[in-house]
Amino acid sequence: MQGNGLFQFLTFLLFSIINTDYGTYLSINLGFGFGVAMGVHMAGGISGAHMNCAITFTSCMLGQMPWKKFPIYTMGQCFGSFLASVTIYGLYYALIWYTNGNLTVTGPRATAGIFATYPASHMTLWRGFIDETYLTGLLQLCLLAITDKKNSPALQGTHALVIGVLVVTIGLSLGMNTGYAINPSRDLPPRIFTSIAGWGNEVFTLNDFLMVPRLHVCQR
Repeated sequence: MQGNGLFQFLTFLLFSIINTDYGTYLSINLGFGFGVAMGVHMAGGISGAHMNCAITFTSCMLGQMPWKKFPIYTMGQCFGSFLASVTIYGLYYALIWYTNGNLTVTGPRATAGIFATYPASHMTLWRGFIDETYLTGLLQLCLLAITDKKNSPALQGTHALVIGVLVVTIGLSLGMNTGYAINPSRDLPPRIFTSIAGWGNEVFTLNDFLMVPRLHVCQR
């Protein structure tokens, strides 16, 4: 179910990104948040809707789940993420070329950003690292608050909606520096797919940004 949940979420997310010619930064974030909400609805009752290996890692550290589940959950997340990238590429292949899209990472018609996050031009590796670490920590803190029965948790049946709103809020307020990957499981597999599909190794080397979503997991 980890793969199914992340597949559902990432499919909605990538759909919203590829439609930027017909939408706005707001529409991307809404697609991101609603995609998360649908993923939580799909997998929440079975596995807790772990669609983010950083969140899974933290859950293991806090003793909320056994470490033996971590590699299984992470593999499921990555599989769902990779499959979503393949699906979006297949569905929108004609549109990418019809709109003169290029299989490039940078430039006015770059299309690699449909699948993975890339930093704004003013960002450096370490600024990106700090940004992603903070945003992922903020996501985790809010998730703990939303689900903590001793605090003031979301009402029964509203967790998916509230978590979706949380993601939209993070994106709209703090997402412009790095695209707020906040999830290695959502960022690395699509990056691998784009490398295979023709975008080349630049998806791994541009400003060394590949390391940012991976490094911040170690800080959780």
